[in-house]
Amino acid sequence: MSNLPLEIEHHLTAFVAAAKTAFGADLSAVVLYGSAADGQMRATSDVNLLLLLKRFEQPGADALREPLRLAHAAIQLQAMFLLDSELAAAADAFAVKFSDIIVRHRVLHGADPFGTLRTAREAVLRRLKQVLLNQQLRMRERYVLLSLREEQLVAAIADAAAPLRAAAASLAQLEGQLPQAGKQALEAFVEALDQPALATALHLMSTARETDTLAPGRAAPTFLALMHINEQLRARAARLA
Repeated sequence: MSNLPLEIEHHLTAFVAAAKTAFGADLSAVVLYGSAADGQMRATSDVNLLLLLKRFEQPGADALREPLRLAHAAIQLQAMFLLDSELAAAADAFAVKFSDIIVRHRVLHGADPFGTLRTAREAVLRRLKQVLLNQQLRMRERYVLLSLREEQLVAAIADAAAPLRAAAASLAQLEGQLPQAGKQALEAFVEALDQPALATALHLMSTARETDTLAPGRAAPTFLALMHINEQLRARAARLA
């Protein structure tokens, strides 16, 4: 965890220690995933943690309530509690998310549960189409609701990064490319479109994530360009068998 900011490393270490104490032998693994796992955290980033358990019992859960509340408040820690027996089913049901976790994760405790886990192509494609359609519907609603307040739309722009990047990485995987992080996959996808306005939108999306602000007048065109990128991802996914 040495590449993490000191405050995040401190709170994350404390939470993992608390999880070990709370669940004991029932805690199979603790896995950091997402931007915190590959050193791409920004000001708006969550710290995403997966706790893989043999059992989820009340005593352990109750013991971890306060540590999780503290970590959530301090570093925006989001914890997923998953049973060993649910891992394969979760990878199938949430194939896009788990494809990204397979590429971007760091084991903080226990054995690596993703060392041999693979998501089925059919499940990834099916879920990718669902995720992209849901993202398109959500972005339309976000634009109508928030675009009168630029500061609110900037937050929505930052929030769009994770699903767009994960979708681009899954699409690249389905097209037979080597596994890559979502940021790089999305940049490559947009570069191939050869539309400078879309490349600018990606840059401003990163700016929104890093600073939680954009220059006046930039939020709406950036958000609309991101919607266009999502549409292009959907079109490409629709051509896959």
